[in-house]
Amino acid sequence: MGELGPQRGRLEPGLHFIATPIGAARDITLRALDILASADMLAAEDTRTLRHLMEIHGVPLAGRPLVAYHDHNGEQARPRLLAALAEGKSVAYASEAGTPLVADPGYQLGRAAIAAGHRVLAAPGPSAVLAALTVSGLPSDRFLFAGFPPNSGAVRQDFLRDAAESGATVILYESPKRIQKLLGELGDIVEAERPVVVCRELTKRFEEVTRGTLAEVQAAFAAREVKGEIVLLIGRASPRVVVEADLDLALRQALREHRVKEAAALVAGALGLPRREVYQRALKLGGD
Repeated sequence: MGELGPQRGRLEPGLHFIATPIGAARDITLRALDILASADMLAAEDTRTLRHLMEIHGVPLAGRPLVAYHDHNGEQARPRLLAALAEGKSVAYASEAGTPLVADPGYQLGRAAIAAGHRVLAAPGPSAVLAALTVSGLPSDRFLFAGFPPNSGAVRQDFLRDAAESGATVILYESPKRIQKLLGELGDIVEAERPVVVCRELTKRFEEVTRGTLAEVQAAFAAREVKGEIVLLIGRASPRVVVEADLDLALRQALREHRVKEAAALVAGALGLPRREVYQRALKLGGD
């Protein structure tokens, strides 16, 4: 690749996490290419994806071991990688796409390496979370990445309700097959005017960003076949003005049938108020 291309040299011993492109292959960093060219051992969530990326950028494997490390084989593959680290070797781990440890099986590998006293380093780069936040137009001073929602049931509903009440811009991953379901479920939890953004196929050829109120985005995706990687962002709720007398009335009614903690949770959810503040007020009323 010429003078600016990846150079094979001695890499610092330790576990090197490499962020890889989420779409455009040229989004990889020069430092990541250098690490891929220099590491003693390579590990990847998907070895085929990493091989292809290295071929695109002219980085030879040169006989070095390339180990598959994913959700289904972590227990078996981890000892081999940790053994290499114990021998003073450099190990590079790459997600299938994006930043390692963000909705990614590398988390346990990183924890194990830290627990064993090995150095853990990151070569930052592409991230679907930050790319989506950047193009969303939603507030970025405080955000919550909550990953994939649970598949179904009460656990899923509780997850979505807690996320929507967080007071931050919420970022979720979701399957394209379930995006309409997710938008419909949000309609039962948040107001129709809540700002929502759906990012599809970020940095890829058919990249699409749909912005609007929840009602508008629901309409845009209704009865539509959706394909590709999805990131959903939910704007924070508008602050509700609740006078103390209304809060006290709601709490006194709830305290007739529920314990303090349960009453506070119910009222906080109904009025859209922080649970901690409502709980403190419920304790006072309960004491009185």
